[in-house]
Amino acid sequence: MAAITGGDREAFSLAVMRFARSLANYAYRMLGNEAEAEDVTQETMLRLWTQAERWDPARASLTTWLHRITHNLCIDLIRKNRLLTGQNDDQLDDESNAAGHEEAFDQGAMSDRLHAAIATLPERQRSALVLTHFQGLSNRDVAIILDISVGALESLLARARRQLKSLLIDTENAGGAHL
Repeated sequence: MAAITGGDREAFSLAVMRFARSLANYAYRMLGNEAEAEDVTQETMLRLWTQAERWDPARASLTTWLHRITHNLCIDLIRKNRLLTGQNDDQLDDESNAAGHEEAFDQGAMSDRLHAAIATLPERQRSALVLTHFQGLSNRDVAIILDISVGALESLLARARRQLKSLLIDTENAGGAHL
């Protein structure tokens, strides 16, 4: 990070190679749109280049910091899209937020049914689930990214798992036509 802060393009390129795909996968799982996920990933990498000095290793690992930037950009985009479609936070937290279903960056990671079900979770539940289960981050790191306590994260995860299980059971009972 010191090299990136100093303008070392090679160090930046190495960081992009190391983190971009994981961040793009996370953004896609949050947004359900490949083009938007790529835009968010590029903006995250731009912020790595232009704001590297803001990273505080005492507060979070580099991957946690980058996931937090990506998370915030995704949430901003989700909220912007809500404003454009006339939906508000309460509607989408109570109802499902079904993001468009496109082919995932890493196609073998999830079945279409699971991906569609995850896309319908409210944004905070989806974030908690994707960051812990698919991005492999610790509960502590995810709590930092989401700016909540570990206990609140565990509650979010429990609700997300219950809702996901219910969605998958409903889909199975409806012969897959539900999602």
